[in-house]
Amino acid sequence: MTRQPLVARRAEELLGAAVVSTAPVAGGDVATATKLRLSDGRTALMKTLPHAPPDLFAAEARGLRWLAEAGGVRVPEVLATDAECLILRWVEPGRGGTDAATAFGRALATTHAAGAPTYGLDRDGFIARLPLPNRPAPTWAEFYAVRRVLPYLKLARDRGQVTDGEARTVEALVGRLAALVPEEGPARLHGDLWNGNVLWGSDGEVWVIDPAAHGGHRETDLAMLALFGLPHLPRVLEGYAEVSPLAEGWEDRVPLHQVHPLLVHACLFGGGYGARAAAVAAKYL
Repeated sequence: MTRQPLVARRAEELLGAAVVSTAPVAGGDVATATKLRLSDGRTALMKTLPHAPPDLFAAEARGLRWLAEAGGVRVPEVLATDAECLILRWVEPGRGGTDAATAFGRALATTHAAGAPTYGLDRDGFIARLPLPNRPAPTWAEFYAVRRVLPYLKLARDRGQVTDGEARTVEALVGRLAALVPEEGPARLHGDLWNGNVLWGSDGEVWVIDPAAHGGHRETDLAMLALFGLPHLPRVLEGYAEVSPLAEGWEDRVPLHQVHPLLVHACLFGGGYGARAAAVAAKYL
């Protein structure tokens, strides 16, 4: 049984309970994750990042609470937060199954249906370690263009991860968004729902973490689930459709909703993601 004194001390100050032991948790590109065993019987996950960007962990905590209010998909309880850390109730990992996947699809549809006041959010947030602009826009097409695609296209171009020609292709797509995607009322989105942010719990539930929550088009979350692959995704989609069928042609629009996360990956990792975003955009021109 080990105990990291500095981590334990900060957790104890925030939680008001003694930390019995700590253990490192693998994964995560932004913060250091530590499992805490507390004297009151609770188990928690503590994420720490020294000199974190202002509001990073507060934004994550707000997003988790906002998603929890919908009464749909499960999210870990926020136990405490400060400028350099976030503490969540521990979710014991398990193995995903088809029944859990179907239930997750139904729960995600319920979360989306809870809606949002507008496309965007009243405060900016983060996606991974990048700032995420959320200033509201009157339509989804405008929001996706000016708050999602164009800022990250510019950053990727500035970092040399997108060529001028690729940038022109993506910019051409922006002008066609309103004609390509049917408008719906703003859904309550997780906002960064890739496979790594979906936890299959030992309790048979599916949990989501690390949101970039905002109001947007519900097809966005589903496209993220497909981008890097999710176990039992067809069953998730079946469960979703039971509660809230998607608009005709949604399958053809999945890659379009993936342009933004591909550009985010281009900004963070390079590796050809910018070229991939441009190739997707070209299919819709």
